[in-house]
Amino acid sequence: MMLDPDVLAALSIQRYDPQPEIAGVLHQPLRKHRALEGAFMEHLRLEGGQVEGLPVGFEVRQISVSWAVPGRINAFHLHPKRVQDELWCVIAGELKVWLVDVRKDSPTRGNKRAYLLSGEAPALLYIPSGVAHGYRAGARGATLLYAMNSQFDPRDPNEGRLPWDYFGAELWEEDRG
Repeated sequence: MMLDPDVLAALSIQRYDPQPEIAGVLHQPLRKHRALEGAFMEHLRLEGGQVEGLPVGFEVRQISVSWAVPGRINAFHLHPKRVQDELWCVIAGELKVWLVDVRKDSPTRGNKRAYLLSGEAPALLYIPSGVAHGYRAGARGATLLYAMNSQFDPRDPNEGRLPWDYFGAELWEEDRG
């Protein structure tokens, strides 16, 4: 097939390469049971404070909820003082989540990976300490339910922030196809 030379010069081919792995990050879809009258989903099952069904030990010490307005960018976040792993689940709306491995001795140091978390297709996203994390809320905003294996201490916050564009402003650009 012959194409117009100007079109051919501007054309790019969509790629579907797998995203790089980040050591220790887990993405586990949840089952949402739907019916005409609504829906039901189990978020976490606990036994002695430990989350069942995860291939890593995770003792829940705090559960929080965050609401993001449409288009909100909340990035990048780390917990540099103490280990704090997190288990995220979007229960309404959508978040485009970026993770970046900044652990000095990690075999996947420097890897960046995006995840789409959605209330329509809920999943657990396990984020180990040392993996920078941030999100951009979708057009409807989002409600994020998350568990941590550390409790927030207002006298000694373990909340490190990097600039929203530290790993590149292009991470947050809209896909205009």
